[in-house]
Amino acid sequence: MEPSFRAKQQQQCPIRILLADDHSAVLESVVPMLESHFTVVGTVSDGKAAVEAEQKLHPDVVILDISMPVLSGIDAAKQMRKNGSKAIIVFLTVHQDTDILAAARRAGGLGYVVKARLGKDLVIAINDALAGRDFVSPFSPQ
Repeated sequence: MEPSFRAKQQQQCPIRILLADDHSAVLESVVPMLESHFTVVGTVSDGKAAVEAEQKLHPDVVILDISMPVLSGIDAAKQMRKNGSKAIIVFLTVHQDTDILAAARRAGGLGYVVKARLGKDLVIAINDALAGRDFVSPFSPQ
């Protein structure tokens, strides 16, 4: 069976990911999961560092925790867009709140993954976002 076009494309030019989360345990668990599908080009632990790393590394996808010190993930996404970033943005969060989801979308996020569903949803969310589709983890709005 011949590999799909997308698989061939990823073999030739792997998707580059920047991950921003202020919890080291999340970074330590998410990086290996991502590395089996993508290339992780950097990890940072606050929103300001995410903006700086995005400008330097030019990843294809930026995964942003929403609640981070210095600059929130939503504010970091807004700043990235203001700086001209074309990176796809996927939010990773504990927040199961429709108002925060709406703010994440307004900031340019194509994906919204609830940390409780991280193992099930993150890679799917990234692939959907790469295909231009929105992805939102199922959750119970509060």
